[in-house]
Amino acid sequence: MARNIFTRGNEEVKTKRILVPVKGDSNADEEAMRLAYTYAQAKIGKGRHVAIDVVFVVEVPHALALNAELPEKVEKGEKALDHAETVARDMGVQVESSLLQARSAGAAVVDMARESGAELIVMATGYQKKLGELDLGRNIPYVLKNAPCRVWICRAPMVETET
Repeated sequence: MARNIFTRGNEEVKTKRILVPVKGDSNADEEAMRLAYTYAQAKIGKGRHVAIDVVFVVEVPHALALNAELPEKVEKGEKALDHAETVARDMGVQVESSLLQARSAGAAVVDMARESGAELIVMATGYQKKLGELDLGRNIPYVLKNAPCRVWICRAPMVETET
């Protein structure tokens, strides 16, 4: 794995790395991207180097081979990554985007954070209730429990329902 180092003058400076997993089906994705990109801009404005990785994880069911072709999910992921790159370009930051296939998105995000040396993960979630309680699904709790770095969660606003 490459070292995240660049030089400023004669001193070596560690690259800060932000990981932004996207799902492609949520307005919260865009909010998480903008939060990560704004944070990166602030750090860059102070003369620090920040790399941003955006990832879409295609979850492969256990009944299929891990390298199974899932064209609809891959297309959804490519659209999500294209959107992430467009938002980044509009905000004047650069991102590296990746599409991964894995059994669990949460585990893939944690593995990628470890391998890349991410110092921050910024994730989005919608507002969903299950049995009257906020439901974060299985991936966000997994990442919160196992991530080697800070994790910021962007939750979509609660939708008011009329009774």
